[in-house]
Amino acid sequence: MDDKSEAPQAPKVEKVGKIDLAAAVRRARLENAERAAAIADLREIEAGRLALLESALKPLVRHAPAGVDMFDLTLSRGERPRLFLDMVAFIEMGRDRRTYRMFQDTLHGRVLIAEGQQIDRIVAAVTNYVARRLVERERALASESAPGEAGEPLAMSVRQDASPETASPDEAQRLAAAIAPPPLRSRLVRRLGAALRFVVMTLGSVTLIGLFAIAGYVVWTIWLQDMVARWMGVSRL
Repeated sequence: MDDKSEAPQAPKVEKVGKIDLAAAVRRARLENAERAAAIADLREIEAGRLALLESALKPLVRHAPAGVDMFDLTLSRGERPRLFLDMVAFIEMGRDRRTYRMFQDTLHGRVLIAEGQQIDRIVAAVTNYVARRLVERERALASESAPGEAGEPLAMSVRQDASPETASPDEAQRLAAAIAPPPLRSRLVRRLGAALRFVVMTLGSVTLIGLFAIAGYVVWTIWLQDMVARWMGVSRL
């Protein structure tokens, strides 16, 4: 009787386990919702700070020269909010959500141009960046429109830039020399040279064919003739 009374009772594991699992699932869902709300709030904070910077940079973009469409402020509200200046430069917030970080994508990777918590400092860095891009654009346009860099011959440039009626005496002489056909003597020399090259090529081809014929005859008389005679004699037997 005593042994039966002291025997331990089995706990209700299934019931306790089900209750604990349901509570854990509820806690996980609440934590996930709170985390998502916190992340959304942080994104809104980052987007708000970038929107303030965008308002400060709009006058700078408006002062760009007319006809220059290189710069276009665009605020991207994605997983990581970013303020794009152009196709290669953008600004985003640091890990503390207070520091502005300006990057530029180059051939050698992404480069950090400026970093700071004050908007004025970032505006100054963007101003310098815009100025450098405008200077690079001017240099590219100047190199494309510079005369004589495309490797055109002098006669072509003279024919495009001047005419015998409007050119000076020196320019008229150069124009006449460039447009005039070559003299008769030079044309005869060129024709004789072409004829000589044709004759040499023809003689070379004939000589090569003759050498092949002589080699075939020698091989026939030394080896092949005896082999054919022996084969014919054997076949007749």
